[in-house]
Amino acid sequence: MATLQQEILTSAPSDQVWDAIRDIGALHTRLVPGFVLDTRLEPGARVVTFFNSVTAREIIVTLDEERRRLVWGAESSFLKHYNGSVQVFERGGLTCVVWTADFLPDEAAATVGPLMEAGAKAMKVALDRLIEKA
Repeated sequence: MATLQQEILTSAPSDQVWDAIRDIGALHTRLVPGFVLDTRLEPGARVVTFFNSVTAREIIVTLDEERRRLVWGAESSFLKHYNGSVQVFERGGLTCVVWTADFLPDEAAATVGPLMEAGAKAMKVALDRLIEKA
């Protein structure tokens, strides 16, 4: 199973960062605008439309307020398995978001990796905007 990880550092307050992440229906407006174009909630899941017109149904596995951790699984035509998680930490006066993806087949890393990099860049821009509002 392949594992990829992105870390996003921001000066935005961790509570505001977690609030944006835990708002599972607002990926396209609060967390990764431009990378995600639309998010539609369904019972226990969200349907996400990405910038490249790909749509994925993401099952929400855990929304852990205490650990500030969100976990989801995704259904995809090119992945046998996908499990993603995002967790918020405080690190040296900054807020760190760790995004981890575990998936099969391993060869999908060539596609998933650049997508995660683009998503992390969009997330960094959105989170840094929270500094202006703090």
